[in-house]
Amino acid sequence: MSKIDRLLKAFVTHISVPWRDLIAPAQRVIFCVYDETEELRLKAKFGEFEIETKKLDYGWIQVDLTDSFATWMDTQKYATKYFENPELLGTILPKFVSHIEVVFADELSRRGANDNTVVALTGVGSLFGFVKVKDVVDRLAPKVTGRLVVFFPGSYENNNYRLLDGYDGWNYHAVPITCEKD
Repeated sequence: MSKIDRLLKAFVTHISVPWRDLIAPAQRVIFCVYDETEELRLKAKFGEFEIETKKLDYGWIQVDLTDSFATWMDTQKYATKYFENPELLGTILPKFVSHIEVVFADELSRRGANDNTVVALTGVGSLFGFVKVKDVVDRLAPKVTGRLVVFFPGSYENNNYRLLDGYDGWNYHAVPITCEKD
């Protein structure tokens, strides 16, 4: 069984456990952690994650952040200046996180997310070098009343998440799902 198939199996096992009501937003967050070299295989399997989720009578909404920075940057009046002087980007990146938050909330509203919906956040690797995934998840989690599943390319060890294994990670109290063998 491939790593991504094991991740799918672990996801289904976890998501099939009856959900508790009235839990804090951070307790509704699930990180599906996979090796970044498996990105294309995972993308090919998103449909299976959706099918398995719907078999359990949960809704499914996928929000992909892959192009979010490029789309947002295209709207910036001084985008050319930021590309010429990338060190200036730090001054506007908090606005990028706010943009993600607004687009995310609009998407959930438009697609009718509710307490019975799994919201799959994909493309978080594209945030690398711009903003911390933790900061984005902290802002998005309260908007999800069902479950927020973050597909996370990187590693998880001792309650520490590392995006793309590129730098020191952070401690986050989400439920980790990995593709490790049983």
